[in-house]
Amino acid sequence: MSETGELTLQIHGATALITIDHPRKRNAMTTQMWSAWPALMERVVADDSVRVVVVTGAAGHFCAGADISELDAILDNDRPTDAHEAIARCPKPTIAAINGSCVGGGVLMAGACDIRIAGLSSRFGVPPANLGLVYPPIPLERLVRLIGPAATKYLVFTAELIGGERARHIGFIDELLPDDVVLHRALALADDIARRSQLSIQATKDLVDRMVGHTLTDDRVAAWMDQVASSPDFAEGTSAFLERRKAHFTWNGAGLPE
Repeated sequence: MSETGELTLQIHGATALITIDHPRKRNAMTTQMWSAWPALMERVVADDSVRVVVVTGAAGHFCAGADISELDAILDNDRPTDAHEAIARCPKPTIAAINGSCVGGGVLMAGACDIRIAGLSSRFGVPPANLGLVYPPIPLERLVRLIGPAATKYLVFTAELIGGERARHIGFIDELLPDDVVLHRALALADDIARRSQLSIQATKDLVDRMVGHTLTDDRVAAWMDQVASSPDFAEGTSAFLERRKAHFTWNGAGLPE
């Protein structure tokens, strides 16, 4: 565990596990930690052995947001938004494994992931109204897309901490589990996703994100259909189904549309 705060990366089979490690401050993010996200995500995207990314926090908490002692320095730049966007733009599936505090920038970080699994101890809050801040529009818009404008306004207006049950009710959490199984479940789910066709998964992630961002074009759809036509995954998946065996998918992003 780090006293000053860091992001650690471990590779478990086809899963990259990124841990937010600043336990002395409930994994609050320092300027240096925010700055580390883009390069770290580039590293896991470039690693062909990695198919899924899991993000978690050390010592029983996910992330308490920005380190208040460095808030002036953090607000002086776009590093938090760059970090959130680096996670959101990852073409590979991302899973947040959440226990304890998930507040402020931690909520936006978890919201940038594709799937969120939380423990019963988890607490969520969006506290800029306690600090006189306004969140940048890009991560704020992502939160609105996830939980809707009414729930977003409620969390911001009240700065209230809500529990996992409420977070699941408003659609922020996909699964709510006992604390001690959250990371195990996230890693098991990552293993399961890693065995599926990455062509199907990455294409769907790209298309869905472009749909909600209103940037989907016919050319983009056609590019993915060309991938299906040139990839062995469809023939392998069909054969495996007919032969009642597990499929061995091999598409690895070669020829991926830009």
